[in-house]
Amino acid sequence: MARRGFPGGSNMNNMMKQVQKMQKQMADAQQAIEEREFTATSGGGVVELIVNGKKEVVKININPDVIDPEDKEMLEDLIVAAVNDAMKQVDDFSQKEMGKLTGGLNIPGLM
Repeated sequence: MARRGFPGGSNMNNMMKQVQKMQKQMADAQQAIEEREFTATSGGGVVELIVNGKKEVVKININPDVIDPEDKEMLEDLIVAAVNDAMKQVDDFSQKEMGKLTGGLNIPGLM
């Protein structure tokens, strides 16, 4: 008796090739995101923060004029605001780039 493949086997092979291609594109996009840097500022630019796409803080620049030993809390708040803004930039950019590949599909585990 002759062995038969899956019904529509050719279509299944094509679909698997497309899935593998999409996986590679997504891995490439993720790597590009991780290598990118995002800059955020707060307090009208007195605090500048740079993070990479892995959400790691790369650098913090603080204008010396804003350093007031009597008002440590204000500086802390400015740093927190800049960190939060930078992380949001990473999330927004990642969603946009991955959305280009997934066509807006909500695929669990991708983000």
